[in-house]
Amino acid sequence: MSPHPDEVTTEAPQTRTPQGERTRAMRLRLMEATVDCLVELGWAGTTTTVVSKRAGVSRGAQLHHFPSKLDLVVAAVGHLTERRRDDMRQAAADLPEQGRTRAVLEILSAQFVSPVFFAALELWVAARTDAELRESVAPLERRVGRETHAYALELLAVDESRGDNRRIVQATLDLLRGLGLAASLSDDTRRRAAVLDSWAVVLDHELETT
Repeated sequence: MSPHPDEVTTEAPQTRTPQGERTRAMRLRLMEATVDCLVELGWAGTTTTVVSKRAGVSRGAQLHHFPSKLDLVVAAVGHLTERRRDDMRQAAADLPEQGRTRAVLEILSAQFVSPVFFAALELWVAARTDAELRESVAPLERRVGRETHAYALELLAVDESRGDNRRIVQATLDLLRGLGLAASLSDDTRRRAAVLDSWAVVLDHELETT
């Protein structure tokens, strides 16, 4: 006997995540797990097996998207570098009028003490004696370097064609990278803050603003 129409109950249809969205989420988990492994375990300890296990992704799925360790680590550092750049842009929206230069240095400095920087550092060191890795890492490092330089000019509101602006900004990034290297071995927060305080004064005096 058929149920009375008023007695018929219907289950809410289950919404399924689109395949493309699931794939993007899985790739993101793999790349984030790769950076975590590079920071914690170094280049030698970062294997595709360890990464896939940490990401909760099957080995087969990981190999489908990133056939080799090299493919995986270069994609991971490149992707998360772009995400850090987006974070910089958000932070720049709140720059103060007074003490702007010092605030800009804080934003830029944060890029060189981030997990992405330390992960990239592992790649640079390994690439020194690995020709195949160096061939893949070098273009990424140059691209990131150019983007960071351009963004520093934008944040500082200076034209690199004026005076010594280009060299001064490049020296600033070299200084911040050096401070980042020091931070990879120990907590250098207090000394770094003091250096940035002094360097902000130098920039305000030496940079030719538009």
